[in-house]
Amino acid sequence: MSYGSDYPEYVTVAEKKEKNKKKYEKLSKKNPDISPVVITGSKLAATWWGKAWNNNLETYSDYSNRMPRGRSYIRHGAILDLKITPGGITALVQGSRAKPYVINIAIASLAKNNWDEIIKSCEGKIESLQELLDGKFPKALAELFTAKNTGLFPSPKEISLNCTCPDWANMCKHVAAALYGVGARLDENPALFFVLRNVNIDELVSKAIAQKSESLLKKSGKKTGRVINDDVSAMFGIDLESESQNASPVMPEKKMKSKQPRKPLSSP
Repeated sequence: MSYGSDYPEYVTVAEKKEKNKKKYEKLSKKNPDISPVVITGSKLAATWWGKAWNNNLETYSDYSNRMPRGRSYIRHGAILDLKITPGGITALVQGSRAKPYVINIAIASLAKNNWDEIIKSCEGKIESLQELLDGKFPKALAELFTAKNTGLFPSPKEISLNCTCPDWANMCKHVAAALYGVGARLDENPALFFVLRNVNIDELVSKAIAQKSESLLKKSGKKTGRVINDDVSAMFGIDLESESQNASPVMPEKKMKSKQPRKPLSSP
């Protein structure tokens, strides 16, 4: 008795990657705007924001057992398209059927009171926008950003999942792959995280830097003139002392004496 028909035909990883690549190439001719998720290394995410996104989802018991189902899909290039918009994620994921499945994920906007508290906590602790995007900030801020229910990252109750596949599970492997795809997207452009949570990243950075500058100026107001110059020089990246030394000296104007007419010599 043969049981061959009871099991799906085995397909190698290389064959799956090639199949997904051909499917993408075909779709891109009709829709050149589609953007696949490509994993080149051994890690699904490499930057702080990408890793933090994946770790946040995996810490919730609702997701921890289901997220791994999407790892092989994303590694095999099954995410043919993924886009992040304010409060939403859309994706096309190639499954076993000929037509890719459509995934729609809704993410609730970050609560205003949480956002206000985060901005307040970041005052004076962020140097620049680039450092924020690079994940170069104090450990205390990292803990603040990733705190459950009060941080930047969404909880399961703030995420709504939908896939066109016939799988009855709320989080199928196609949705799980798309969620991992978001982490890969954040590796490419961390600013998309703030777009997704529908908050203004410039507001966070500008207030943090403004607070630091204000504190520096207040502190400098109690110092001598030399120390104030040093602080202002450091803030704006200029050397005030050198500028002063290089300037042409202004010499005091000499007062010219008026010449008196010489008396004629008297005759002998």
